[in-house]
Amino acid sequence: MPVKSDKWIREMAETRGLIEPFSPRQVKHNGSTPLVSYGTSSYGYDVRCSDEFKIFTNINSAVVDPKGFDEDSFVDFKGDVCIIPPNSFALASTVEYFRIPRDVLTICLGKSTYARCGIIVNVTPLEPEWEGHVTLEFSNTSPLPAKIYANEGVAQVIFLQSDEACETSYMDRKGKYQGQTGVTLPKT
Repeated sequence: MPVKSDKWIREMAETRGLIEPFSPRQVKHNGSTPLVSYGTSSYGYDVRCSDEFKIFTNINSAVVDPKGFDEDSFVDFKGDVCIIPPNSFALASTVEYFRIPRDVLTICLGKSTYARCGIIVNVTPLEPEWEGHVTLEFSNTSPLPAKIYANEGVAQVIFLQSDEACETSYMDRKGKYQGQTGVTLPKT
């Protein structure tokens, strides 16, 4: 499975809507304001975080259960900067909408700028023929509040292309997160 280059990513975005909206180059500043970079990199694409967040709170003393997640465990927040409490987490989604080809699998990794601050960005792989906004999870592992910047880079998506298309894609399986928009909570 070869890793796909910036040239392939640009071509797929422009001809097949792989990523929308799409930045064909790495964006590192907005005028004189430095940004956590986003856009096309050498062998991947750095995604941005939207400005809508669900911040975890345990005011109801809930148990975290992936089979029965209590939506009241989150506080909804919209803004340019999200503050995550110490040893807590928040959910957000990417600005970008993805359409993954049938012969491609992606791996998503958090950016080192956040990792060096104790903020772990967790994203699961994007499977063949999955499409939607990616739900992002930010874990603040530090004992201090942590900032997440909306509309700036948070994770890198790496595209791996197989020499053959998969037998059964995410779309074929009618995956439960197909076509998701915005922050999507766990489903069973």
